[in-house]
Amino acid sequence: MSNITVTHAESGLVRAEVVRRERVTPNMVRVTLGGADLDRYEHRGFDQWFRLALPVRGEGGLDRMPSKFGIGGYVKYLTLPKGTRPVIRNYTVRAFRPAERELDVDFVSHGDDGVAGPWAASVEPGERVAFIDQGCGWKPVAADWSLIVADESALPAAAGVLRDMPRDAVGHAIIELFDARDRQVVDAPDGVAVHWLERGAGEAPGAAALPLLRGLDFPGGEPYAFCVGEQALAAGARRHLVKERGIDKRRVTFSGYWRIGQASPS
Repeated sequence: MSNITVTHAESGLVRAEVVRRERVTPNMVRVTLGGADLDRYEHRGFDQWFRLALPVRGEGGLDRMPSKFGIGGYVKYLTLPKGTRPVIRNYTVRAFRPAERELDVDFVSHGDDGVAGPWAASVEPGERVAFIDQGCGWKPVAADWSLIVADESALPAAAGVLRDMPRDAVGHAIIELFDARDRQVVDAPDGVAVHWLERGAGEAPGAAALPLLRGLDFPGGEPYAFCVGEQALAAGARRHLVKERGIDKRRVTFSGYWRIGQASPS
């Protein structure tokens, strides 16, 4: 579930190729994309996300991808032969350097779980991909303070939001990881307290973040909340804020990036 509005950017399908990959933490791989087509990409910052098309059995399927990904584009995508149809996954821009024509994407990668994580862990420079910009989920209303609740799959989104928030912003960011070694340096405003948590082995996402949220003393005034990650974590945070804290649901943006048993945070 999600209340994020999808924005189909005018840039349409942007083609790129892998420039390099780097394991930035034990379970996070950063893949850098490059190419002249990135000149058409309009960077908005924050948690800007896109639908990433990964090649399957060769790169020919990328040439038959639709230029947009609305209803018509998605139907066209489904008509591609399954054996060569690119895999589509949603990802957040970790960083963009227009002068160098480079775009970084962080992938949770641990073992053989998922599709994109193993791809990121082994991809070589020169491999082609394509993506379609879908806008930003972070669209705050006027508020006195901000709240971010995220897991490892949403770490790039949380980091981007913290980086691009006004420097006088205040509030809290709760970031839960399954491995504390995956903590990254984030550029948060001085007034935003960042709480790094590690859930126990075998525990479901939200096992550490939701109890902290329930016991957190909120600043005065009206908040804007951004709750993203595994479905139960995002929905649980929203439920607590709206039903138990009495926050107007229009002040809470939430999105389940993945769901246990159905998708991997890869």
